[in-house]
Amino acid sequence: MSDTVTATAAEFDLRARAIYDLGNSTIYASRSDPRFSYCTYVPPHIGSAGSRPMQLVVVMHGTGRAFTEYRDAFAEFAKWNDCIVLCPLFPAGPKGDGNRDGFKQLREGDIHYDEVLLDMVDEVATKFGCDFSKFALFGYSGGGQFVNRFGYLHPERLWALSVGAPGSVTLLDFNQDWWVGVRDFAARFGKPLNLDALKTLPVHMIVGKADIETWEITHKEGGKFFMPGANDAGKNRPERLESLRKSFETAGVKVKLDVVDNVPHNGMACVGKVQDFFAATLRALRSASAAS
Repeated sequence: MSDTVTATAAEFDLRARAIYDLGNSTIYASRSDPRFSYCTYVPPHIGSAGSRPMQLVVVMHGTGRAFTEYRDAFAEFAKWNDCIVLCPLFPAGPKGDGNRDGFKQLREGDIHYDEVLLDMVDEVATKFGCDFSKFALFGYSGGGQFVNRFGYLHPERLWALSVGAPGSVTLLDFNQDWWVGVRDFAARFGKPLNLDALKTLPVHMIVGKADIETWEITHKEGGKFFMPGANDAGKNRPERLESLRKSFETAGVKVKLDVVDNVPHNGMACVGKVQDFFAATLRALRSASAAS
């Protein structure tokens, strides 16, 4: 009788894993802070004979929190490139104030969004028995702000970075304070900016050529993120991303920039080029690993 019960329990676990963890997962609360959650796409062939070790791609939502849509958009890429996709959800107003924008700055009071994300990465790595000491990171719009800044704080954790159409940019500028620049980075975050690691990181930036509306991105005096220089990077997203690219290149960080014709502010219209960049970077990474 006990053997039958054990077999049934094991079969249940396998079936539940297939339904809720493989392919498009259900939504899980973060083990480190259940205010935040995530979903994944895991190729059903994970761990099968002849498959390559999985790599991780993290996709950060914007202000609209379309995290499951981004997961679905990266599913085919993940299936054919042996990757797991992790899409966090940082809901608006976790401190009860309705703030939609806290995650974009990495820190909101005592919430360290970068650390919450890193723990999600470790949680998924443990769940599937993978080494995710490095991962790829893409974010668009508000997510583009998050990944722009996360790349400064943790470049050593990334094998690729793609910054999509951020409304506000933090320039790699050591003559201006955060968030416009990085002059006070070490004092703010308790660690120096690892420019050497950033210089070795494959970096991609993308924006639609028609992404020219300014109503949401122009900082006005008295606004919660206003500071001197807040609007100096440009009046619209293409101009601001070009300023970000120039600041990277001036500091010795190479960037591939895609400005997509006939595309307004639409992240889904940009994911194909992001995936092309990740795929090329992944091929180079795996080739170098095989050669060594």
